[in-house]
Amino acid sequence: MAMVTGASRGIGRAVAKKLASAGYDLIVTCVHQTEQLETLAQELKEAYGINCVTFTGDLSDPAVCADLFGRVNTLDVLVNNAGISKVGLLTDLSVEDWKEIVGINLSAPVYLSKLAIPLFLQKKAGCIVNISSVWGEAGASTEVAYSATKGGLNAFTKALAKELAPSGIRVNAIACGLIDTQMNAHLGEDEMRDLIAQIPADRAGTPEDVADLVLQLTQSGTYMTGQVIGLDGGWM
Repeated sequence: MAMVTGASRGIGRAVAKKLASAGYDLIVTCVHQTEQLETLAQELKEAYGINCVTFTGDLSDPAVCADLFGRVNTLDVLVNNAGISKVGLLTDLSVEDWKEIVGINLSAPVYLSKLAIPLFLQKKAGCIVNISSVWGEAGASTEVAYSATKGGLNAFTKALAKELAPSGIRVNAIACGLIDTQMNAHLGEDEMRDLIAQIPADRAGTPEDVADLVLQLTQSGTYMTGQVIGLDGGWM
């Protein structure tokens, strides 16, 4: 059984499809796009013959996370994918915006991982994959809050991996570069072209690129843990 947050679109949707194709039963979540999530679940059931349960809720709220896990009896993989970005100067960032981005990008993975660990311990096995960003290491101008939360997620990944390694539970993160998703829809055509010109692979990444790596991490041995793996076409 695998849980994928933020699965209604983009990277989360691609990850859910990839895990379903590998035979995983799924729990998929979103916060707003319930209809899209239900459609995805039905498609995956029909295409791969798996079980797929949907859940809609704000996972930055620990009570909502507890409600979600109250319905989960077993778990093998947790993919903390849900995330948001706030583009603009730090001086223009409201307290409410800061709380929202921290809640979704950092607090939710912490709450969900905390709840997943007892289920992993029952099996002495488990895998957590956190979807992070190159900006968590390099930092991005006008995305200070986003960079800070992804930097925190990277540190969380490394620390939790050390804590759980003796129990056979792996924790890794994928530091995504420029991925062609709705999160980057604010970029104009010229901006996108300029960014791609900086990337040795000469293209933006796709959600499927991320999904492929997620699946590889679910299949790796227990010695592969505590890593923040760049997936950026050689950009950084």
